[in-house]
Amino acid sequence: MTLKIDVTLDYALFGPTDCLAQIYAAETPHQKILSGVLTTQSGMPRSTPAEEGIGERLWVRESNRINWRYTAEVDIDRTVEDIAGLSSDMPHDMPPEVVKYLFPSRYCPSDKFMAFVNTEFGRLQGGAKLVAMNDFVKNNFSYVPGTSDAETSALETFVLRQGVCRDFAHMLITLARAGTIPARIVSVYALGVDPQDFHAVVEVWLQGAWHLVDPTGMAEPENMAGICVGRDATDIAFLTTYGPAELRAQSVNVTRG
Repeated sequence: MTLKIDVTLDYALFGPTDCLAQIYAAETPHQKILSGVLTTQSGMPRSTPAEEGIGERLWVRESNRINWRYTAEVDIDRTVEDIAGLSSDMPHDMPPEVVKYLFPSRYCPSDKFMAFVNTEFGRLQGGAKLVAMNDFVKNNFSYVPGTSDAETSALETFVLRQGVCRDFAHMLITLARAGTIPARIVSVYALGVDPQDFHAVVEVWLQGAWHLVDPTGMAEPENMAGICVGRDATDIAFLTTYGPAELRAQSVNVTRG
């Protein structure tokens, strides 16, 4: 599967401003970058590795405006396993870099959900438990743009029972961690997302490997191009400005190559 990606970011700035972007599709064992071009109104940004060395963070200092266009073609070669049949690892057997994804984080207060998870999913193990959690989110939460904001945590989403992709991702991550399944958020470009945008999904650690899950149900793992990973939305923001910024235009378009 080849995905064609076309992204436009246009923001007004109000003085010299440091800006951090994460929009490049990542080069990984499961996806190969066939081409990638970033067009800016000034010089090229400085690149540094993103979390876990997956993807890149782009630093730039602009004075008046960010006006970028990123186009890429990505070949996806991802084997999708039946998660329900996978076993879970004992925490003491997990690689050190995986263990941190068991801990609560800013938007995923998993420590507050342990009693709920034990009551609702305690009879299940491994992948079967994760599938039940994912079904719970898909069946009990509504995708409603505009009902959450940058401060909304999984605790608030649990009460509201609605949100957008990052809220669905935070909810599943929180339940998984409370059930002793490491989970992290992943920013992706994906077919099937409506409306098209930067999309947030989840990776869970089962049977010694990471596996992609989309709790919104809009995209399949074989149709996703990963950008970056992290503990929660704090780590995967597509644009962070260290000063005021005003949106002028933004678009994400993902099609089959």
